[in-house]
Amino acid sequence: MPHSSDSSDSSSYSQSSSSSKQESSDDMRKVQRREKNRIAAQKSRQKQTQKADTLHMESQDLERQNAALRREIKQLSDELKHFSAMLTSHETHCSILHTQSPAPTEVLFTPLPFPQTHISAPCFQH
Repeated sequence: MPHSSDSSDSSSYSQSSSSSKQESSDDMRKVQRREKNRIAAQKSRQKQTQKADTLHMESQDLERQNAALRREIKQLSDELKHFSAMLTSHETHCSILHTQSPAPTEVLFTPLPFPQTHISAPCFQH
């Protein structure tokens, strides 16, 4: 009978050994999976930060362009006012304008609005 007790002890030991090996293997897989997940999350955060930085730089660039265009609009508006004033002051002194009939004078000095065409897809003619 002592022999049978040894066999049960050895089978119990082998089951315990294989069970601990399996647990150890499962633990290793968990650790590896957590590590992979940590690295993936870190890459995702870096990518998100890089995208936000890129958008911020693009936004700043567009703000600078917008400010430059607004300055250009102001300059052109001031220039238009200046030339309109010069033209108005010149009208009273211009001998050519006084010799022409009134109808062409009105047409010559009527401010024309800038054409405001709708920008759409380009039209190509073949």
